[in-house]
Amino acid sequence: MEMENYIRMALELAKKGAGHVNPNPLVGAVIVKDGRIIGQGYHEAYGQPHAEVNAINSCAESTEGADIYVTLEPCCHYGKNPPCTDAVIRGGFKRVFVGSSDPNPLVAGKGVQILRDHGIEVTTGVLKEECDEINQHFFHYIQTKKPFVIMKYAMTLDGKIATYSGKSQWITGEAARRRVHEDRNKYASIMVGVGTVIADDPQLTCRIENGRNPIRIICDSNLRTPLDSQIARTAKEIRTIIATASPDGEKKKLYIDKGFEIIETPLKDEHIDLEFLMEKLGEKAIDSLILEGGAVLNYSALESGIVNKVHAYIAPKIFGGTGKSPVSGMGVESPDDAYMLTPPKITVIGDDILLESDVIKCLRE
Repeated sequence: MEMENYIRMALELAKKGAGHVNPNPLVGAVIVKDGRIIGQGYHEAYGQPHAEVNAINSCAESTEGADIYVTLEPCCHYGKNPPCTDAVIRGGFKRVFVGSSDPNPLVAGKGVQILRDHGIEVTTGVLKEECDEINQHFFHYIQTKKPFVIMKYAMTLDGKIATYSGKSQWITGEAARRRVHEDRNKYASIMVGVGTVIADDPQLTCRIENGRNPIRIICDSNLRTPLDSQIARTAKEIRTIIATASPDGEKKKLYIDKGFEIIETPLKDEHIDLEFLMEKLGEKAIDSLILEGGAVLNYSALESGIVNKVHAYIAPKIFGGTGKSPVSGMGVESPDDAYMLTPPKITVIGDDILLESDVIKCLRE
């Protein structure tokens, strides 16, 4: 259908804002008049004009009587920008086609109703599933005020994330690793445990052209992060947070002087209280987080109930032996106690496979 084609175009525009609009949603807009596309735009960066306004400003002719196709319900409140509903009404649009409804309590159907009250015909739910998917993390954050957490790992066909000697580079191929960096650009932050920092000395950066580095978060109960690590050496250039339960003020100052932010957290079962940490990160407007912390942190995250989605990269290799699995800890006692996931979305990336599943928390409670 024609309207779906225009919304698909708007979706591709929206994705261009990935990594630049957090904690705002990705939004794209296409303007059509007399069967011709006369304008298009997307939300390019946080605090800058929204998609509808950029699309209207791109038009070289009047939008009077035109249609606008937008991936998310136009906002109707003042924030860093004025309401997009005002711009649509001033533009004299005849029809508005909307993909997703906005769960933000300040909008939540009010935007659509305002347009209808001004005599504009509004069609909602156009390619809703696709439009919802690109803003899954935004929807979670706006409703819970906590980051959307993706547990990511790469493993072999026999379920190993490392060999018996602990070596793990590289399990997946170049194409899959590029996808990981695209996600680091898209989502606001990346989190690991101090064990990963000590063992691997990672950079945790985004290595794609014009990419944005995620905020780096280290779970470090006793402040063991090496001050000569790559992360410590770049903490003044790349925003980096240490979550710690250490009461040692002098030690904390060493990290603060290096450029780290400190979040003081209580312990839960001898580990950082991850539920508490998610609340604190949400208060800092961190809307999303990729968990790349290894088997111990993965288990703690699942046990604490903070994981929303799992990204499992599977390589056509077998390590065998006593190599590590993606999730350690005690595990569940019975198959009935398993952490349940939705049927996976399957994507072939080079020689590897990516499985994406949402965590069904209600079955675990």
